[in-house]
Amino acid sequence: MIGRLNHIAIAVPDLAAAAQQYRTILGAEVGAPQDEPDHGVTVVFIQLPNTKIELLYPLGDDSPIRGFLDKNPSGGIHHMCFEVDDILAARDRLLSEGARVLGSGDPKTGAHGKPVLFLHPKDFNGCLIELEEI
Repeated sequence: MIGRLNHIAIAVPDLAAAAQQYRTILGAEVGAPQDEPDHGVTVVFIQLPNTKIELLYPLGDDSPIRGFLDKNPSGGIHHMCFEVDDILAARDRLLSEGARVLGSGDPKTGAHGKPVLFLHPKDFNGCLIELEEI
C-alpha cells in the first residue's frame, strides 16, 4: 500500500539557523520558507537525490509543533511521510485494520498541494505517519 518515502520531517527551534546549516555545512538545496496555516507550521524543504527533509517550525501559538518543541527543546524527528496512490482507499484499508486516522479522517491539503492524512503514532511504534496522495 505505501510507496516511496516522500520526506522525513524535523521540528526545529530556529528555522533560519537549521536551513542555513543544511545549506552551508551539508551543501544541500534548501527551499524558501512557506507558511501552512491549515497545519499550524512554517516549512522549509531540503531536496535530496532520493527524498526530502521537511524542517518544521511553529506558526502561531496553537501549533502542534510548539507542543513538540516544548517537550523537545532542541528539536527532533517529528514524522515520516509515505506516498500512496489513493488516499481514500488507503484510509479505508487502515481503518478496517484498526489504525487510527487523526482529525476528522478527511484529507487536508498538504505543503505540496496534495491530499494528506496523519496516522496515530501509538499505532505505528511511536512514529507519527503522514500519507500523501501522489
